[in-house]
Amino acid sequence: MIFWITLHSPLKITERYRHSYDVFPDSNRTQPFGSGATCVYNYRDLQLYNDTDEEYQIVLYMDVEYLHGEIRSNRRKLYNYEIYEKEHKITHEHWVDYVRHNLIYRKRYDLEGDVIDDEYITENHALMMYQPFLEQQV
Repeated sequence: MIFWITLHSPLKITERYRHSYDVFPDSNRTQPFGSGATCVYNYRDLQLYNDTDEEYQIVLYMDVEYLHGEIRSNRRKLYNYEIYEKEHKITHEHWVDYVRHNLIYRKRYDLEGDVIDDEYITENHALMMYQPFLEQQV
């Protein structure tokens, strides 16, 4: 979740590890595959760098059902962000069942809605731990 929140800010991601396994089917998915991060104490981490003159605070909390997160700043935001995937594909590998691939990109918009940047963020590859092409739950 912190990786996803950070992508909606000008903070820089200096270290991030992707998940090796895709354990969540697309049914009711709200974020692109691979937009999370793996953290394993004490050798896999998510590290952020703030090269702006703004202060940021990431707030995480849980209720009975969900993990919630938000990012706060001491200044009004100047941009909106859209995180999306490209080149999504599922391949059948001979040594495993299915492997999922995609690229994550981020568009940055000014407050009038004009695109001012479209940048590559990361590439993902993960072994699928479920049968692909499951029908969406209603």
